[in-house]
Amino acid sequence: MIDRDILLKELMFKTSRSSGAGGQHVNKVESKVTLLWDVQESALLSGEEKNRLVQKLANRIQANGYLQMESSETRSQLKNKEIVLQRLVDLIEQALIPAKKRIPTKIPRSKVLERLDRKKKQAAKKNDRRWRME
Repeated sequence: MIDRDILLKELMFKTSRSSGAGGQHVNKVESKVTLLWDVQESALLSGEEKNRLVQKLANRIQANGYLQMESSETRSQLKNKEIVLQRLVDLIEQALIPAKKRIPTKIPRSKVLERLDRKKKQAAKKNDRRWRME
């Protein structure tokens, strides 16, 4: 579980004017929230966890090492901040789940015999269609 208090200290928030509906008020209020988090400098994660995050979220992490997320779903800056923070926590928790090692299964003998039987029947059908000169 991610400690939100420690995470909040490491985050930078930027606000800007949001696009979309809002009437006259939209031109005065900066309700869009952009979250920036430096993954490599985080005290929240161990070195191994940082490496796993960087590897799994490589397409989301910028060249300068920052993870950027945005939210402009609501007209409220506070709600957008909460939404983007929750998204980040969910993303981190999801990325830190280790992938299960795949255990190859053995094909049951009955299925192998079934497949071979189908092949024999198909071969016999094709053989019966062959034109022979006798």
